[in-house]
Amino acid sequence: MADFKRISLILMTGVAGATLAACDGATSTATPGAGNVVINPPAPAPSPSPSPTPAAITAAEFAGTGGQVSADFTITAAEQLGIVTGAPGSNNNASGVRLWPVGSGPTVAAPTFSALTSTPTPTDPTTLNATVGAGSFFTAGSYLGAFSGAGDTAFQQWTCNSPSANFGSASASCNAPPLTVAASATPAASACPAGTTDGGTNTNVRLCRLPNSITTNLTLPRIAGVAYLLDGNVEVGTDVGTTGAANGPTLTIEAGVTVVSNPTDAIPDVLLINRGAKIDAVGTPSQPIIFTSRQNLSATGTSDSTQGQWGGILLLGQAPTGVCRTGTGPNDANGSSTTCDNTAEGLTTTRLYGGPDKASSSGRMSYVQIRFTGIDISAGGGNELQGLTLAGVGSGTQLDHIQSHNSADDGIEVFGGTANLKYVAITGADDDGYDYDNGYRGFVQFMVVAQKPGGATSDSFTLEVDSNNNDDLLPRTNAVISNFTFIHTAATTGALRIRGGADSRFVNGVLQSSVPCLNLIASTAARSTFRAADAALQDNGPPIFTSVYFACNNR
Repeated sequence: MADFKRISLILMTGVAGATLAACDGATSTATPGAGNVVINPPAPAPSPSPSPTPAAITAAEFAGTGGQVSADFTITAAEQLGIVTGAPGSNNNASGVRLWPVGSGPTVAAPTFSALTSTPTPTDPTTLNATVGAGSFFTAGSYLGAFSGAGDTAFQQWTCNSPSANFGSASASCNAPPLTVAASATPAASACPAGTTDGGTNTNVRLCRLPNSITTNLTLPRIAGVAYLLDGNVEVGTDVGTTGAANGPTLTIEAGVTVVSNPTDAIPDVLLINRGAKIDAVGTPSQPIIFTSRQNLSATGTSDSTQGQWGGILLLGQAPTGVCRTGTGPNDANGSSTTCDNTAEGLTTTRLYGGPDKASSSGRMSYVQIRFTGIDISAGGGNELQGLTLAGVGSGTQLDHIQSHNSADDGIEVFGGTANLKYVAITGADDDGYDYDNGYRGFVQFMVVAQKPGGATSDSFTLEVDSNNNDDLLPRTNAVISNFTFIHTAATTGALRIRGGADSRFVNGVLQSSVPCLNLIASTAARSTFRAADAALQDNGPPIFTSVYFACNNR
């Protein structure tokens, strides 16, 4: 088997080098080190004739059974493989071989699939619109993974490159100073716009401090040499409850603006958008809005291993949640409860999310980077801040072209709601890439999750899907994800974990993992993560995989 893997890896070097719009068109793979170091793999050796056919994957190679609550209702590895190679899955390749090299830090690219394997035929994602009730959300993308080919530039410019993923962006690495400084001298304190105050300087950058409570509309213009400073909890609006009017203040952030955290304050720096308020942070491909740490303003202030320097961004909306705090709810399948809401994670004061408005809006975030976040508020976990937290966020919120980089916890965590996301890059998260639970029912298209080359924590997954350990909460957790590229490197029981009676559907994907690909867990004897569909419980049955290429266990 070792000889076959060596031959397969040689054959795949041409694949690994086909980066998304890679610089100069060279085959390249990002490796750890300062900035973005690129190495060129050796030229592929002539393939033997005839080429060997890879062996079919075994159930134990494909799926892990760790983390099961009880041996009495374990979802076996064979059962997990069966839903991919048979019903409800269709048109999948469970026996694929890896598309990117081992150990050198994956380069995210549009792969040319190996001739040694059977490539699934892509599915037209627009057919999902009618199938899952997505309106017109899913757009053309009849190819496997997040990229249409080596010339696809959809993830360039607005992303930063790192050892976790090299998008071929023209911008500097994630460790380079993101701010364009003033042409001559540091701007004077008077340069701080109305509604902000002077926060001092950081070398030749003027810091303009945001107020901790933003109660009226505030705009942060792009000013050369100016960065905006988060000093502790910065809240936009005050909570209007589950059904209050969404006429609170809007925080507008112009394209090209940089917002930084304060490393010297006593409490975590977070930007919080309360129910009824909005954020309007819309950058451009060449001028993304960057949320980062103050240390990142220095060329030597961050490195490829930096994380956990501030708390991230939280949007709290009025869309349904399946988990209701004590004294509220319960909710129903339609999420129509006007009392059910829940307490947001990661804050030192109680802030609430949830309501009956599935189409509610928390504003817009587009062409945005969120760097070096993630804080564990209390020992033992379960109360953390991520890169981006979406709690009860409704489908009226625009969320696209967002990168979460090097979070010490999840890249993006979603608690309930109906938020839809398009063009998402999650790189270097220390815990899960995309984590959704509490009755989240949304759609995602064009998503990259790339763990750090050295591996994340021992309990991290590309995706973790859950229902807060209550299998039949309503609304039932159920997301549909199309056109995804997941690269898993952590030593876990599987790359993609689904548990707690949650549903999911995955279309046109590529999943490469150093461990088994799936880890499905049931927490009751009814095995609700795996049981047959039951409309009375809003249960669609086992997870559905369609047109997905799996390369598991370092094959």
